[in-house]
Amino acid sequence: MKVDKTAILGAGAWGTALASLWGKNGRQISLWSHNAARIVRMEQTRENGDYLPGVKLPRLVEVTSKLGDCAGADLIVFVTPSTALRDIAIRLREFIANPRAVFLSCTKGIEHMTGMRMSQIVHEVFPDHRIAVLSGPNLAVEVAQHLPTATVIGCDDINCAESLQGILGSSRFRIYTSQDVISIELGGALKNVFAVAAGISDGLKLGDNSKAALVTRSLRELVRLGVGMGGNVNSFYGLSGTGDLILTCYSERSRNHTVGKRLGRGESVAQISASMKAVAEGIPTARSAWECARRLNIATPIIDQVYAVLYEEKKPTVALEELLRREQKAEQL
Repeated sequence: MKVDKTAILGAGAWGTALASLWGKNGRQISLWSHNAARIVRMEQTRENGDYLPGVKLPRLVEVTSKLGDCAGADLIVFVTPSTALRDIAIRLREFIANPRAVFLSCTKGIEHMTGMRMSQIVHEVFPDHRIAVLSGPNLAVEVAQHLPTATVIGCDDINCAESLQGILGSSRFRIYTSQDVISIELGGALKNVFAVAAGISDGLKLGDNSKAALVTRSLRELVRLGVGMGGNVNSFYGLSGTGDLILTCYSERSRNHTVGKRLGRGESVAQISASMKAVAEGIPTARSAWECARRLNIATPIIDQVYAVLYEEKKPTVALEELLRREQKAEQL
């Protein structure tokens, strides 16, 4: 696979971090944002002051608000909010100019109502192109600072995954490969819901014992629902399952953990959402995961309570009490 130009769709923190990483590695990058005013500021300052202040963009990174500027790229990377991915993919389709372009989804989410993973949406819009996914315990700011990071790229075509590994990986961005696309995507998406739960626990000041138990049971629930949705049980114990779950539940830099913490302290979902520039994917994914669990008749007590707090105005203290009052039983691993 030859990649002379890479287009990154989405100039949030993660998209900007990847542009910085790959631009410094000598790759020609086009970084797209729908926000034309932000692009003007980025052109002037050479940094994304809204999402990743202090990180200068390498000279090989071009910024644009025109989707057509990305259409000829050899590799097109989706780093958009999950709720916007379908619309942006459809808009891109009218411009696409490279029949051999490979698509890489770095977006973590599950579509509302359809229950589709992000790569499934991209495949529906671009059925003739190869599609890969990337996920793992990757905080944008640390990637931009070139701190050591590991992640996993999944693709049905292992040769494609290995090519992308060689093209995009480096000593500070270690990439593993897999053909288990389903598990990689579900691990990266579902962990955000449990991060909200972990944040609520911290906001309520329940202590480390409680949080350790919550995260352990969250992993069990993630595996149970993930397998029900077609994933492989063993894959969920890798980087885009256990690894991402640990990071997102414990890092103070995690947006989803922050949302939960503020909920635990008494703020409303509306207040929190209005004050955040970036999307916390745990909010829409909680609804999608709850829907998927209902369709599959899979027990997801933690997801159910997060959903109730986010969408039914249940108080976090009440949600906690209902979890604690569940019948005691043998541990199932």
